[in-house]
Amino acid sequence: MTDLLIEYNNFTGMLPSSLSNLGNLVDLEVECNNFEGKITDFLPNVKSLLYLYVGSNSFSGPFPSLGANLTKLVELGLSNNQLRGPLPSQIIGLPNLTWLSLGDNLINGTIPSWVFSLPALEYFNLSNNKLTGHVKQFKSTHLTHVDLSNNNLHGRFPSSTFKLVYLSSLILSSNNFSGELDMLCHAISLEILVLSSNSFNGSIPQCSGNFSIYFSLLDLRKNNFSGTIPDTFAKKNYFETINLDSNGFEGPVPKSLENCKMLRVLDLGRNKFSDKFPYWLGNLTLLQVLILRSNKFHGPIPNSKFKIPFPNLRVMDLSNNNFTGPLPRKYFKNLNAMMNVDEASFELKYLGMRGGGSTYYYNDCLTIVIKGSTIDMVKVLTIFTVIDLSKNNFEGQIPQIIGKLNSIRGLNLSHNSLTGHIPASLANLTMLEWLDLSSNKLTGEIPQQLKNLKSLEVLNLSQNQLVGPIPQGNQFDTFLNGSYIDNLALCGPPLLNACSPRTPQPPPLMFQQEDNTSSGFNWEVILPGYICGLVWGLVMGYFMFSRGKPQWLVRIIEGERNKSGKRFKKHSHRNRAR
Repeated sequence: MTDLLIEYNNFTGMLPSSLSNLGNLVDLEVECNNFEGKITDFLPNVKSLLYLYVGSNSFSGPFPSLGANLTKLVELGLSNNQLRGPLPSQIIGLPNLTWLSLGDNLINGTIPSWVFSLPALEYFNLSNNKLTGHVKQFKSTHLTHVDLSNNNLHGRFPSSTFKLVYLSSLILSSNNFSGELDMLCHAISLEILVLSSNSFNGSIPQCSGNFSIYFSLLDLRKNNFSGTIPDTFAKKNYFETINLDSNGFEGPVPKSLENCKMLRVLDLGRNKFSDKFPYWLGNLTLLQVLILRSNKFHGPIPNSKFKIPFPNLRVMDLSNNNFTGPLPRKYFKNLNAMMNVDEASFELKYLGMRGGGSTYYYNDCLTIVIKGSTIDMVKVLTIFTVIDLSKNNFEGQIPQIIGKLNSIRGLNLSHNSLTGHIPASLANLTMLEWLDLSSNKLTGEIPQQLKNLKSLEVLNLSQNQLVGPIPQGNQFDTFLNGSYIDNLALCGPPLLNACSPRTPQPPPLMFQQEDNTSSGFNWEVILPGYICGLVWGLVMGYFMFSRGKPQWLVRIIEGERNKSGKRFKKHSHRNRAR
């Protein structure tokens, strides 16, 4: 037997030690099962073995010391187990090894120097372990993928690594690496760069315009970067994700981002950008996530010059800026990805990307305020939809058109200067899980139709000027006093003040006649005339009874009588003549 492949099953228990007797074995793949025990108990020690995959099981114990005869190994995959201890430094040479995947274990200590000297190494993954220390210079000229994320590595990452001709993917997130990004000028083949959650600093060099046109992912969030973003994004580039969240970037949003026609995620949140709303981003038809939260954006949001702006946008977070003017009604009207989404037909996927041949996975990570709490979403479903325009200076009414966005999960318009009534059209947002309209100047009653929002879990209408009864039934029976505090005159449960009897409404017939112009009967015209006639009659009656007959009025009346008498006589004579 040369090949033994029993992967992607639900096998349990321990593999038989008799496997070590397979002297001609070339390919052993048992990954993605529930096997346990120690790898050395069944590992064949034969020169013929080229491919060994035992990842995604429950193997434990110290990292196995590979037998001296396994020098021909080409690919070694031990990831996603419970292997612990340091990497064995006594292994000084696997000259043919091209694939080394040891991620998602409990490996500790430093990365031994032999790893950096493997001459044929192309794929290297030590992510999600407990490694410490510095990273040394890689001597392999064939490296294409390096993933050291989620360890305790620190210091400066060797800049010579960026000079590797074939390096396309470098993932160093969640460590404590430091230094500037000048080495990026040498990254002519880089397609994926993830440096998030480290201590990198400095600015993005102007040479970033020399990146490969195939550069698709730039994740620099949660570092100490500063300065402006170079306006050097080339035309026909392949950027899909640009995440700069939680740094110190400043200045305007580079206009050349409009060249990123493939862009799906743009997160500029929690920086110092100072600019007007970059409306031209609405021409990026594939954009699904736009986050500008916690910056210094200002001014009104102008009407888009594009026929259908942001047609695929699912997450729109403009919170905690200085935007003014009315809410962007035209954008609400065209957010097609937030309308009429048939979730039953959607395959559950996460925002992100997958490399060719499953060489890497990347999930977009977003920081969003959900149901009143700031959440770091490490995975974001593609059906997740939210609008957050809170903590700005928006004014005017909430447009009725927002009721068309019947697939959104969260709507936050709090801490603005919005006025007018809560639109009843919000009752159409049947998927809504949280609604925050607090700290505005809203008036009128809470629309009774909102009690039909059966998915609503969090409601905050506090600090407005609302009046009248709180809707009862369904989800409204679960909301506490905090949802309604500091309003003018709300009443009914859960508040203690009971509602007064309702004032009778005017007869419906009056509104029907008011709207029916063909009837010729208009109360707005008749009522003032009726009142004036009544007042005139009372005044004349008073003069008549208090002062006798007014001579001018007597002359008018008697004159009219004489004229009437003469006309009557003329008519009588004519009738007799006939």
